[in-house]
Amino acid sequence: MSATSAGAGTIPKPAGTPGNTRSLTPTLRASARRAVFWVIIAVVVLLIAVISALVTGGQAAGRVLAADNAAPNGARALVEVLRQQGVTVIPAGSLNEARSAVAAADDPTLFFFDADAYLDEAGLSELPAMAPRTVIAAPDFSVLQAVAPEVGFGGVATANPPSAECAVPAASRAGVVSPDGATLTIVPGTAPAGDTPVSLAGCFPTSTTAFSMVTRTEAGRTVTLVADTGPFSNDRISDYGNAALALNLLGEGSTVVWYLPTLADVPRTGAPSLGELTPGWVTPTLVLLGITFLAAAIWRGRRFGALVAENLPVTVKASETMEGRARLYARGNTRLRALDALRIGTAQRLARRVGLGRGARLEDIILSTASVTGLPAHHVRAVLVQEEPANDADLMRLSRELQQVEQAAETGTTPLHPVPEDPAAHGRMDT
Repeated sequence: MSATSAGAGTIPKPAGTPGNTRSLTPTLRASARRAVFWVIIAVVVLLIAVISALVTGGQAAGRVLAADNAAPNGARALVEVLRQQGVTVIPAGSLNEARSAVAAADDPTLFFFDADAYLDEAGLSELPAMAPRTVIAAPDFSVLQAVAPEVGFGGVATANPPSAECAVPAASRAGVVSPDGATLTIVPGTAPAGDTPVSLAGCFPTSTTAFSMVTRTEAGRTVTLVADTGPFSNDRISDYGNAALALNLLGEGSTVVWYLPTLADVPRTGAPSLGELTPGWVTPTLVLLGITFLAAAIWRGRRFGALVAENLPVTVKASETMEGRARLYARGNTRLRALDALRIGTAQRLARRVGLGRGARLEDIILSTASVTGLPAHHVRAVLVQEEPANDADLMRLSRELQQVEQAAETGTTPLHPVPEDPAAHGRMDT
């Protein structure tokens, strides 16, 4: 863009536009207005997340039958009642903690529930001999095999609440327990071989062979297997005789060690490798995606032949090109790019004016212009190269100084032979 064709060397305004036209460069206020919608969306999503966390937090927090879990699946209600009755409840999260707590208590009762099957067979085999009384809730197959091999699964109880029908004091005081839970069965002929007699008793029968609770006594130590978690959970402890059964089972001694195994009970075998943690379908999927990406890159990236240069189908006026590019510069806030376009055109015209060719070095153009015009070389260099516009006012000032330097060069030189003008200066914008 030449300074001469642009009037005073400034970025021209579109035709018919008033002199006080609003700048197309987006302001901070305009950008903020555009972002209001997304800010509102983010706030709404955040509020929904917070409300969901508050609503579901009480139910999602804590482990099943945890002593401090007040959610419906927790056991805080039972633990608080035990403590009110003078029973000390000691939570334990590992076998070592449970072993130490039982050893330190005078008359302990061990409560055990392993929903995630963290404890291995060796740890399970220690449970019957650890405390005088052990209560196990919802035992799985591994627990039954290690603790009471004579006991198996008996299916689901009937809809009728079963009565005690056994001589176990805690069951007799409870009377009945909630129905529809899991049951256990005593498998005949599976008593372990040994000198120590084993006594088995089934309570709350739902059929001739299925019981909601089974007690196993060996060498003066009793293991009580309760088939379901209902008698201990917050949401079902008040049903039927569940509370009486749980309080009598756990409140017989002065201390209850509430043992729920955690990851601390899992044997350490080293950190798993990435391949062990990755599902089997991930690798083939990644390979297929990689092949698809390469195929798409080759398909879209191949050339359809040599590039062909052709003329534009229409002739665009230099003024329209100038105005359109000026609008783009203003909208993009690219002052230096706009100034460079003016400087390139000015440098080309100065080279012809002082008798240098189009291939002349910029330093030669600066020195020759300073010599012809009498202006300081550092001033010409600053105008043509060094200064950068920090705002629109600087851009306007530098464009005027470019025009002044060019006018001074035109005044200070009188060519002996007319120099033909470059047609490109009038047909398009110099860039």
